[in-house]
Amino acid sequence: MKVLSIALNTFRENLRDKLLYNLLVFALLMIGSSLLLMRLTLGEFHRLLLDVGLGSINIFGVLIAIFVGIGLVNKEIEKKTIYTIVSKPVARYQFLVGKYLGLILTLFVNTLIMAGGLLLVLVAQDVPIESMLFKALGLIFMEFMVITAVALLCSTFTSATLSAIFTLAVYVIGHLTADLKTFGEKMDEGLRAVVTGLYYILPNLERFNLKGNVIHHIEVSGPDLLLIVVYGLTYVAFLLMSASIIFQRRDFR
Repeated sequence: MKVLSIALNTFRENLRDKLLYNLLVFALLMIGSSLLLMRLTLGEFHRLLLDVGLGSINIFGVLIAIFVGIGLVNKEIEKKTIYTIVSKPVARYQFLVGKYLGLILTLFVNTLIMAGGLLLVLVAQDVPIESMLFKALGLIFMEFMVITAVALLCSTFTSATLSAIFTLAVYVIGHLTADLKTFGEKMDEGLRAVVTGLYYILPNLERFNLKGNVIHHIEVSGPDLLLIVVYGLTYVAFLLMSASIIFQRRDFR
């Protein structure tokens, strides 16, 4: 009940955040602008609509996850309300999990709105809507869950600015892990070990990218999809556990 109360309170606080609405409006405008781009494109406009639409949902959702996520803990510290929270009979891990679930609920609502905008554009342009589109949207949301957990972890031990930088770095590198491994193989032994370590430690966010599958009508099997979801949930659990351990040891006196 304590976690649920914190989650719902966080959700209500996020709904009052102007940044959230600004990013959501920009996302919807980007999706809508694909109609204009379509008129400037010769052929393959269906693919352009899907590419721009899914890309907009992904980028703006990640920005919401990062810039709202880094404030989940830092805002409480800056406002000095963290002292009141830690003095109450609420375990610190419950506080973190509640904050995390509150932002995930916010992201879920925003993803539904952005997905609804994309579907309206597709229906208006008579673009066939296949099941792969919904699978891609589901894995985009799974990526939001991972990025939010990364932002929350960073916010437990550093400032908001550094948290944003670290989380953005994880997002970029997470989509370049294959290139990172190839790059590491060309280095000397010492640097190769470091790069290889980063390859296995950082999340492989390309696992959640099914835009190409949607555009080129490539199906993903149920077992493969389940494996990706389990990978994402396992990574989220690891990040939340790490954040809880760090936050538990942090001294606010």
